[in-house]
Amino acid sequence: MPTIIPTPPKKILSRPGAGIKISSSFLLSFALTFCISAAEPLAGTTPLNWEGDIASRLIDTADAFLLDKIEEATETRRKKTTAPRREVLKTLIGFRDDIRVQDPKIWKGDIIQNNENYTVRPFRVASFGNVAVEGLLLEPGEIKSTTIYLPDPESYATCTRAQVLAAHGHRVFIPVLIDRATRHRKITNREFLYRVGFELGWHLIACEVQKVSSIIDACGGKDAQVAVCGDGEGGLISLYAAAIDERVSRAWVIGHFGPRERVWNEPAYRNIFGLLNFFGDAEIARLVAPRPLIIDPTPAPDILLPPGTGGKPGRINAFTREQVSAEATLAGLKLGGINDFAQEEIDARGSKPLPTGELTGMLKRAFEEIDRHNQELLAKSASARRQFFSELDNSTIEKFQATIEPYRNRFAVDVIGRFDDKIIAANPRSRLIQETEELRYYEIVLDVFGGKSGLFTYGILVVPKDIKDGEKRPVVVCQHGLEGRPQSTIGQKDHHYYKAFTTTLAQRGFVTFAPQNLYIFGDRFRSLQFKANAIGKTLFSLMVPQHQQLTDWLSSLNFVDPDRIGFYGLSYGGKSAMRIPPLVSNYCLSICSADFNEWVWKNASTHSNYSYVWTGEYEIFEWNLGSTFNYAEMAALIAPRPFMVERGHFDGVAPDETVAHEYAKVRHLYSAKLGIGERTEIEWFVGPHTINSRKTFDFLHSHLNWPVK
Repeated sequence: MPTIIPTPPKKILSRPGAGIKISSSFLLSFALTFCISAAEPLAGTTPLNWEGDIASRLIDTADAFLLDKIEEATETRRKKTTAPRREVLKTLIGFRDDIRVQDPKIWKGDIIQNNENYTVRPFRVASFGNVAVEGLLLEPGEIKSTTIYLPDPESYATCTRAQVLAAHGHRVFIPVLIDRATRHRKITNREFLYRVGFELGWHLIACEVQKVSSIIDACGGKDAQVAVCGDGEGGLISLYAAAIDERVSRAWVIGHFGPRERVWNEPAYRNIFGLLNFFGDAEIARLVAPRPLIIDPTPAPDILLPPGTGGKPGRINAFTREQVSAEATLAGLKLGGINDFAQEEIDARGSKPLPTGELTGMLKRAFEEIDRHNQELLAKSASARRQFFSELDNSTIEKFQATIEPYRNRFAVDVIGRFDDKIIAANPRSRLIQETEELRYYEIVLDVFGGKSGLFTYGILVVPKDIKDGEKRPVVVCQHGLEGRPQSTIGQKDHHYYKAFTTTLAQRGFVTFAPQNLYIFGDRFRSLQFKANAIGKTLFSLMVPQHQQLTDWLSSLNFVDPDRIGFYGLSYGGKSAMRIPPLVSNYCLSICSADFNEWVWKNASTHSNYSYVWTGEYEIFEWNLGSTFNYAEMAALIAPRPFMVERGHFDGVAPDETVAHEYAKVRHLYSAKLGIGERTEIEWFVGPHTINSRKTFDFLHSHLNWPVK
């Protein structure tokens, strides 16, 4: 008698495109079969005797691996004898000198407050595009020097230090920074604008540093002798501004300076792709030298963004004096305060709150101007990608394959992120977990990276029983979506979104494998993305080597044809279908189901309800895809291998027209340019976010050369 596959309970999607959640009772039913069959490993493997939730163990291992890599990057950075380079910091945040308005003028409004020693009035300076910098200008009767003071957004009205400076002869510009209020849903304004800018290749930090530079432009540029200081978020901007703009004469950083190795735990808008490979706060400070830089250990407010707000949870901790001092010592600096900055003895005389009547309008305009600028960049992004791909030669397949390789390397290094670690021996472990009259199901664990934390890959292998001695079968790797598991893909045939496609394809004679990918357990996996980003990596920096090891191991099996291994993924698995096969040559084809889209638009549009800027997938944004790789360009990295899209008309991921728009470029490459139109296809079907298993199965039979039973 065959072992009966347990019938799983009903699975529910939390939102279109979200993937499948598996109940604990379903997992328990599988766990019971493990005990029965643990003594029957696959030939050529050792017994797998792990207990507990292997998916959870995988996330923990990936987390430990990334923390080790952050520590390693920090140690490597601090051992460098060469000075940090200003141009590297500019590149990391997407700062460009050539976009600012030339020779801007300072517009001054009417006086809105008279104090004993200075007046207060609004100001505005054109900065870049249609974006301006505005705020309050404090002008003493006799101007001795000029200072740009950047308060933390939540302390704008009470920035006492700026008023003390003005009372002692400093002309003080106090520009508004984007605040942490919530204009759209529960996502802070800073994170909202960060998300779009990050996808398009520039950071909110770069935007606000540009505004500082524009004020210096308006004050006379190089000869202006403008100082910069700030506290909290403004301390960050003042540090970066002094490091990037050499015209800053001196700087004072309050309540920001300290060890940055836990930047991944800060709010999303602090995320800079690759920062820790080159810079901590000490290295950024060294870019200011030999100009004076005062590090003030006064603690900034503790900022907490809790889980469940729609944005990334995060915390900005106030560093201890010891932490600030240790980082300052690395930069060769001593701690100081207002008198060190002003080069004169200043008493902290009392001051009244600044007028805030203008503030609401300023904050609103600041947000809307950056939002419009981002949407203008989005409109120009297709042109930027065409320019980026201008060196691709499509005249023959041979020339295409030669000229696509530099782009593949750019994708691997600059977009996905590639670890230098060598993949170790797989050390395969397995256990038979189920058996029917037709199929055997094995849990498989393979080692990927060594070291104290290591990394492994895990999934379910399904092997048809009718494989003859010496026969080599094609393989389909079947990838689950968000919050999914391998078990999600092997249940009943009519089981919601996956339609048991791992099992159904095995019943058709394919060997199938359902891997556990990293996008599971909510904030636990999303925090991995930010840990990886801090060192210029992504979740796919781990998943690509996992799939390389998986396909290498599958290729070694005596019943597998190594030249016929295909990839088929749904939802987040479709996201994987666009990023993993380009970098794993063992995959001879790829099928993207319920995900293919005009991806840059999907991530960066603030006009469309389909956009990820509104949603809780705060880890989804990838650095500078707008100027490099949309889905058509990723498909070019798969070509000339077969590539297919599966698309339901009622899939809430995107409207049909954006899917068709992006796929048309893929079709044009395959058919018109390379003359291999038979290798690509899109299936439109009347249905939702689901595996349809009609033409995709035909596509697999055709291109994996396996007859339909």
